[in-house]
Amino acid sequence: MTQKLIYYLLILFSFSFFLSCNKQEKTYDAKSNLESRYTKLLNYKPDSLGFPRSFSILKKEINKVPSKDWTSGFYAGNLWQIYELTNNPDYKELAKKWTAFIEKEKYNDKTHDMGFKVFSSFGQGLKQDQNNQEYKDIIVKSAQTLSSRYNDTVGSIRSWDFNKKKWSFPVIIDNMMNLELLFEATKISEDSLFHKIAVKHANTTLKNHFRKDNSCFHVLDYNPENGAIRMKVTHQGFSDDSAWSRGQSWAIYGFTMAYRYTKDEKYLNQAKATAAFFLNHKNLPEDGIPYWDFDAPNIPNEPRDVSAGAIVASALIELYTYTKDETYINYSKKFLKNVQTSNYILSSDIEAPFILNHSSGDWSKRSEMDEPIVYGDYYFLETLIRLKSQEKK
Repeated sequence: MTQKLIYYLLILFSFSFFLSCNKQEKTYDAKSNLESRYTKLLNYKPDSLGFPRSFSILKKEINKVPSKDWTSGFYAGNLWQIYELTNNPDYKELAKKWTAFIEKEKYNDKTHDMGFKVFSSFGQGLKQDQNNQEYKDIIVKSAQTLSSRYNDTVGSIRSWDFNKKKWSFPVIIDNMMNLELLFEATKISEDSLFHKIAVKHANTTLKNHFRKDNSCFHVLDYNPENGAIRMKVTHQGFSDDSAWSRGQSWAIYGFTMAYRYTKDEKYLNQAKATAAFFLNHKNLPEDGIPYWDFDAPNIPNEPRDVSAGAIVASALIELYTYTKDETYINYSKKFLKNVQTSNYILSSDIEAPFILNHSSGDWSKRSEMDEPIVYGDYYFLETLIRLKSQEKK
């Protein structure tokens, strides 16, 4: 073999090796990586006093909370949803254990977060076992407890009890999400009171929470004596006038869900209008995963909030079913693709019961910014399930 031939063969081999390596670098086994993350949840032992809420990658510490925390129900919900995706009964059994720890919250009238806690856990369980009377009873009792926070003069359910020196009757956009518990409680019990309260709360929110550009405020404070608006502010966003990303996602999801139960066109129109604000915003990155606030001052050098993207992605699949506007489902598909082909899924070597990285929590406290947070996983899994259902259809 001549030296010249050997030279050309070496070049050919090197080029082939380069192509092979380059192909390997671009190949990302999303299914395998997701399954490795699911296993982290399966291996996490049940703890009635320590629901995993978030994870500090720098400190390598799990932030654990009691059942009274607003995020406590999401972990059980994640297990229920992984069971639905995998049909592995081990997740179902573990979901039952974590769900049971939430039951005492059905009496907790100090919070509006009954839907987040109870419906994200017991509601997901009831989805898998539609004849579970125990779960039905817990949902109805929780709805009764939540209804005790309703003020007919304001026309809303009170959100928070803290910061009473500043607020008289605070109502946050997040509270729209808790209405699902009330709507379902009416379906279970045939007591229309829950449905009526949910509609009144949605109407008040629709009337007062939105700006002319269809973005929403985070917190409205009312005078409980006459229903007058005292202030429109933020608590977790950058400023009172900014568009806190997760707040926008709660609004899109909340009014899409309200339309599901009422078929009231004004709810559908608001969901579409705020979705347009979100999807067309000049500060929404190309990959569809928003910054934690659309008006954060240091964009593009600001943390993302994958949880806000996941909430919107899930909501827009449902919104697509009502409108057949492919803009919505295309965003959801893009979101899932980009999350699963980038660094948003935690590496398999991180021993923590979470799936996604880069959610952002409470900027006012500078806490849980750019970290894995349990509700980001919840709505990501819900997006997977909803898209899978659409593809079957």
